[in-house]
Amino acid sequence: MINKIWGIFIISGITFALLTNNIEVINKEILSSSKTALDMIIQIFPVMALWLGIMNIAKKSGLLEKFSKLISPFLKILFPDIPKNHEAFSLISSNIIANMFGLGNASTPLGLKAMKSLQQLNDKKDTASRSMITFLVINTSGLTLVPTTIISLRMFYGSNNPTEIVFACIIATILSTIGGLIMDRILANRYKKC
Repeated sequence: MINKIWGIFIISGITFALLTNNIEVINKEILSSSKTALDMIIQIFPVMALWLGIMNIAKKSGLLEKFSKLISPFLKILFPDIPKNHEAFSLISSNIIANMFGLGNASTPLGLKAMKSLQQLNDKKDTASRSMITFLVINTSGLTLVPTTIISLRMFYGSNNPTEIVFACIIATILSTIGGLIMDRILANRYKKC
């Protein structure tokens, strides 16, 4: 669906440029946006590589496992359907921790593995389980303590203080996570009654 929407935007933009005889504007934007995209990748890549490296070190040193144990009591409350000591807990906590440090790209494989693990526990294979929905809510709300991608983008665009948004991001993601979990529980309870 999104591909169709973007396709419509692109075709209508080119058509409008042709009708108004501004085709040179499109050529200029295509070339400048390509350069901007490459510059952005070059700017963001080192920051992402640094945090991915830190996460890898944390994983190999056992720090990630300690963080997982720290949040596991909360996960047991949020995911009562998952059996004790199941691998899904480890994958979910690793995904949440990667998201907390703003590593959305690094957390995606962990999230996919967690969903696969949750699907193995699912009795109805064609319907998302209670735990899968809760995990999706947490993942979508994007609980973030260090928004590395946003900081990188602010650095790229020349912000005087690229980290000044950290506190606002923490508040926003905490509120969105709490709000998402409240709605998840309300809808789960309503679904049980039906």
